[in-house]
Amino acid sequence: MYWLVGVYKTTMRASAVERLKVLSSQFFASSSRPRIPLQQASIPIPISRPSSSRNSLTTSTKRFSGTMAPSDVKTYDYIVIGGGSGGSGTARRAAGWYGAKTLLIENGLSGGCCVNVGCVPKKITWNFAAMAEALRDSRDYGFDTPTNIPFDFAAFKKKRDSHIGGLNRAYERNWDREGIELVRGTAKFVEEKVLEVELEDGSGSVRYTAKHICIASGGFPLIPKEIPGAEFGITNEEFFDIEVLPKKIAVVGAGYIAVEIAGMLNAVGVEVHMFIRGEKFLRTFDPMVQDTMTARYEAVGVKIHKGYKGFEKVEKISDGKGDERVLKLTLQDGEELVVNELLWAIGRAPETKSLDLEVAGVKMREKGYIVADQYQNTNVEGIYALGDVTGQMELTPVAIAAGRHLSNRLFGPPELSTSYLPYENIPTVVFAHPEIGTIGLTEPQAIAKYGAPNVKTYHTKFSALFYEMSSSEEKKKNPTEFKIVCEGPEEKIVGLHLLGLGVGEMMQGFGVAVKMGARKRDFDACVAIHPTSAEEIVTMR
Repeated sequence: MYWLVGVYKTTMRASAVERLKVLSSQFFASSSRPRIPLQQASIPIPISRPSSSRNSLTTSTKRFSGTMAPSDVKTYDYIVIGGGSGGSGTARRAAGWYGAKTLLIENGLSGGCCVNVGCVPKKITWNFAAMAEALRDSRDYGFDTPTNIPFDFAAFKKKRDSHIGGLNRAYERNWDREGIELVRGTAKFVEEKVLEVELEDGSGSVRYTAKHICIASGGFPLIPKEIPGAEFGITNEEFFDIEVLPKKIAVVGAGYIAVEIAGMLNAVGVEVHMFIRGEKFLRTFDPMVQDTMTARYEAVGVKIHKGYKGFEKVEKISDGKGDERVLKLTLQDGEELVVNELLWAIGRAPETKSLDLEVAGVKMREKGYIVADQYQNTNVEGIYALGDVTGQMELTPVAIAAGRHLSNRLFGPPELSTSYLPYENIPTVVFAHPEIGTIGLTEPQAIAKYGAPNVKTYHTKFSALFYEMSSSEEKKKNPTEFKIVCEGPEEKIVGLHLLGLGVGEMMQGFGVAVKMGARKRDFDACVAIHPTSAEEIVTMR
C-alpha cells in the first residue's frame, strides 16, 4: 500500500512569491528548523534544483505523445507517491513551507503503516500489556490485586481503532491546510516523468507530471511462498484486526516485530511460541541485548524454538475467533504443534512492483528496493525515493526527516541546497518487555571499524529500584543493563545500548548527546539524578 497522501486547495491567500517570502522569513526565524552552514553550499554534489517557476500555483496541462496515446496531463511542481510518514513529511514541507504545487497519490489509509498497522497501534497495545504487568507488580507493593483480573480486549481494540481514525483525519486536515492535492488511486509510470493513476472510485485513470517526483510507497510484510498453507497465518497488519486474543500463538521471526508482539502477548497471558533460525533474536543488535533479552523472554515463559528451518506445512483445522480458530503446524522433522494463531514476522519487501519503475529507468536492487543516495536521488534526474522503499533504516522518524530534507533541498533557499539526512547515529527503541534503546555502533561493529585496541566499553547490570519490592526471583527476570562503546584516546562515544524499564524515554535525551559527539568524560561530568536508573549511564566506571 502507498503510505503518502495529500489534499489540494484551489485558492491561496497570497501570491506564490509573497508566500515564499513569508515562509522563508519564518524559516530563518525558527531555531527548530534545519540549517545548513553557508560554507557548505559550495560542496559539489549531484543535486536537482527546481526551475524559477517552481512556486507557480496556476493550473496547467500538457500534451504528451510518443509511446503513449495523446492525452491531457496535469502538471505540478512536486508529485509524491504514498501517504505515510515520509511522503506526508516531504509533501507538507514542499507545499506548506515553500508553496510548491504538490500532488499526493495514495491507495490506502491516510498516514500509512506507522499510523494504521505499525508504531502507533503497537505502542498502544504495548501500554495495554504493560498495564497487565503493573497490576501483577502491584501485589509486591501491598495492593490486594486479584491475580486474574478479566479484561475486554474487544473494547480496548475499539478505543484504539477510534484513536487511529482520529489520526487519519488529522493527516487529511493537515494536507488540506497546506494546500496539497490528494488523489486516491494506484500510480504507475507510463513515461519517465509521467504517472498514470487508476482512480480508487473506479471512474477511470488520470495522468500527471512534475519536474520532481518522490517515491515513498512503503513496504509490505512477507509470507513464505514455499510453505503449503502459509496463507493461513497473519502478519503484523492483520494482528491489529484481532478482537479476541488467541490462547496460544506461534510467532515466526527474530526481529523488531516478532520480539515486540511476542512480548506483548506473553505479558497478557497468551502462550507464545517463537521460532527463530539462530540461538538468539535481534541478531543485528549488540550481543548484550541479544543475550539478555533472549534469556529474559525464556525466563518469563516465552517458548523459543531455536534452529528453525521452516514448517513442512500449515493446516487450518477450524476457523473463528480466539480459541475457535485452530491451526496445526508441522515442522520439517515431523514434530507437530497445534496453535490458535500463526504470525509471520520474517521481514518486509518494498512496494514497487505496481509502479512500473522500469518504464522510468529507475534502478532497483535484487529485492526491489530502489537505489537512492544520501540525498534521496535515484539514478534518474528528478525522481527521488525515501523511506521503506529504499531500505535505508526502515523507521518512521527517519523517513519523515529524510522527506523534509529533500524538500528543503528542492524547494528551499540556496542555503539549503545541500540539505540531507545523515544516516549515522540514529536512535531507536524496540518496545519489547522490557524496552530496548540503542544508538550508534555495536561493540563488534566498533572493533571492526576502529580495531580492538582502540575500543573501550563500559557496562553495568542491575535491578531497577522499582523491582526492589519484588522477590529475588522476580528481580532476576527484570534486568536493567547498559553499555557504552567508546573509541580512541578521547573516548568518543560511538555506541550506547540500553535495556530495562523506561529506557525508551532515556534514549531520546542521550541520543542528542551521542549525536553531538559526546565523550565519556562529558557523561561523567553530568551530575546524576538520584534515584533513577538513568544515573547509571553517567556514573559507569
